[in-house]
This record gives sequence, C-alpha cells and structure tokens, in this order.
Amino acid sequence: MRLVLNALRIGLVAAGVAGLAGLVPALAPSPARAELVIDLQGGQFQPMPIAVAEFAGEGNLGPQISSIIAANLNRSGYFSPLDQSRFPERSPAFDAAPQFDVWRQAGVQGLVTGRVTRDGQGRLRTEFRLWDVQSGQQITGQQYFTDPNNWRRVGHIISDAIFTRITGLAGFFDTRIVFVDETGPKENRLKRLAIMDQDGANVRYLTPGDNSVVTPRFSPRAQEIAFMAQVSGEQPRVQVLNLETGARQAVGNFPNMTSSPRFSPNGSSIVMTLQQGGNANLYLIDLVSRTMTRLTSTLAIDTSPSFSPDGSQIVFESDRGGSQQLYTMAADGSNPQRISFGQGTYSQPVWSPRGDWIAFTKMQGGRFAIGVMRPDGSGERILTEGFHNESPAWAPNGQYLVFFRDPGGQSGGQLYMVDITGRVEVPIPTPGYASDPTWSPLLSDVR
Repeated sequence: MRLVLNALRIGLVAAGVAGLAGLVPALAPSPARAELVIDLQGGQFQPMPIAVAEFAGEGNLGPQISSIIAANLNRSGYFSPLDQSRFPERSPAFDAAPQFDVWRQAGVQGLVTGRVTRDGQGRLRTEFRLWDVQSGQQITGQQYFTDPNNWRRVGHIISDAIFTRITGLAGFFDTRIVFVDETGPKENRLKRLAIMDQDGANVRYLTPGDNSVVTPRFSPRAQEIAFMAQVSGEQPRVQVLNLETGARQAVGNFPNMTSSPRFSPNGSSIVMTLQQGGNANLYLIDLVSRTMTRLTSTLAIDTSPSFSPDGSQIVFESDRGGSQQLYTMAADGSNPQRISFGQGTYSQPVWSPRGDWIAFTKMQGGRFAIGVMRPDGSGERILTEGFHNESPAWAPNGQYLVFFRDPGGQSGGQLYMVDITGRVEVPIPTPGYASDPTWSPLLSDVR
C-alpha cells in the first residue's frame, strides 16, 4: 500500500520497507516477543534509551536527516538518544541486522538505521528501520520519495513514525508554529506574524509589521490563519491570511472591535468576540455565506472561545459571575455551564484535539500558570507556572502544549513546549522575542 502525502504539494510518497526486493527478509516483529513500548502512565517514567545511527549515502543529507530525528526524539522528553561518541557500532549496514549484543551492552533499547539515495528520476529516496534491540527484531520500516529540497520534512515524518510506533500516540513533528515575533523596546514593540517548523527552523515572516497583530489561530483544515490586526485609525479587526497566496481579508464588517478568533473544526466558520460598549459577546461567522449568528447576549465580557473537536460545544471565558472564569455551552449558545471553581481567575481556554482536556491560563497571587482540566471542570492540574505564562495552544496529537513565558523587565516572551504530564518542558528557539503561538495540524492533514 502506498501513501501519498501532498501537503504543500511536495509530492512525498511513502512505502513500507519490509519485504521489498534487496532488503533483509523475515525481520518482521515477532508476535511472541514484547515490542518496544513506552509506558507513559507509569509513576517511575524514564525516557527510553534509543540510538539514531547516521544515515548512509547522499553526501551530508544522511547525517543531517538522522540528526533531525535524534533532536526531535530528544525534545519530546520521552526518549534519551545515545550520543554518537558512545556508539558501540559506528554505522550499521542498512541491509543487514545490527550487532544487537553490543547495543544491548550500551544500554540501548531502540535503534534507528537509515539510508539516503536518489532514484532514477532524481528524487530523494530515504529509508529507515526501527529495531527492538532486546528482541533483535525490526519493529517498522518505511521509505519515502520526494524532492531533495524537502529533506527536513522527511526527517520530521520519520520522527513521527518512530514516535507513534513506540508511544502509541499520534505524531507532532511534521508541523509548524505561527507566533507573534516582537522586536524593539518594550514600550514600542514591532509585532508581526511569523511561521516556522515546530523545532524553530525555517522562520518566515507573514506580515510586514505595518500594524500590530495578536492571537493568531490555525485553521484545522486549510492553509489559513485567523488573527486580530490593529490598523492605524481603525478598530482592531479579525482577519484571515492565506498562507499559500498571502491574501488577507477582514472577517465581517463590524463598527466595533472584533478579537479572539477561533476556527470551527471543519474550518468553515469562525467564532470570535465583538466588543459592544463595555461588554463583549460571541458571534459565529460562516466564511462562505458570511452569515452571522450571535451566541451570547450578556452584559459581561465573553471572549476566548474554542470549539470541542466534534464541533458540538464551545468553551470560553467570561466575567459574568464577577471574575474571569471558564464556561462551556452548546455550539448554538445554549446551556452555558461554569466549569472552573479553583482559586484565582481563568482565561484563554482551548479544547484539546483529542477532546479529553481543556487547557487554560490561570492567574493567582501575581503568578500565571498553564494548566488543564477535564471538559466538566474536574481533574484540574497545573503543568507549569511562573511570573508570566500565557496563551497555551495544543499540538495536533493533544499530548503537548506550546505557550509563551515573559520573565518581566525589559525582556520579552519566549516560547516553550510542555507535555500534559508536566514532566517535559523545553524552550522552542525563535529569532527574538515571541508570543501568542498557535500549532498547525500535521502538514499531511491540511489542504
């Protein structure tokens, strides 16, 4: 079976390795042996020792691709890649079984080998194998064909395949992050939208900085970003930017400020806040018909809406009870229910792509925390806290969040990634100060 991944029109083709002509036969996983698995629920969790051997062939691309894979697995916090200086076997031949005994002695549980070549059409052919060192069995293997310029994506896609095979979770490496890039003095920051790979590479600026931008949000189905832009002399408005064409357009023609946009799960509509005097309410805008539906009608400030993944509910923040708290309601605005009851105030809720958690920002005692709770408000758990943490956004697999942290003073925000257990927290490099991140779907899932 062949899988064609046409995200961004790169023409990436994947096929299984096991059983192809010229490759080692009879190396499929043995059903009688335990396979390579990470137990993420265990109280004594330790990252899995894994080795990513330098991929052979095609100049520097082999080592570069294997380096990306090792870095991705390390950043996930669930793997501990062995430093190459400690490798007991320099470059295992791709077409032969590795020397499992020496890898076992080195404490390695999983081993990745690979090869990079060109096919007759000049396409890059990248193959990899994932081995269970303890059982001496191949766990999985794939080959990918693509334009040589897409070698970094191949590294991310292989990382996803390994991550998923071992953890049982969907991948998140073949993704992008859009954020607000901030430069200049704190009192007069230039804010523009930027996009990069999830590991901080390939930064590209989407807006020139001629107007201030905040709260970008990815469409779950298309190459589009919704955000709020402040144009000089005009009310701040929600706009949609097409990442492929660069075209921008305002959402609706409202006399007052619109903000806090969020796409529906199918990408066909946007829910957002409309300021009306001293209060704000939520509205749903159909992006095709441009019809508008009012969802809330209160004298409070209702803002920061986010859909459940099935589109049936919306979580939002409101001060209708006297302080900022989290509420859920049906997607048509009916049956609002408060779900946050802890100490402090809650804001910026966002529903997990898996539907199991709602992430939020919590302020208490002058400190800002990033946390999660169940959709009914139970199981509240703080993942990280400090002087100023804000704007959580989910990875597409619902296992990680990206947020920004501002240490105060004249410095600015920096992006971080944290997993839902709170055990993993790592910085995400950006060119300068950064805020308001939003995570894309897997690139293979977008049109």
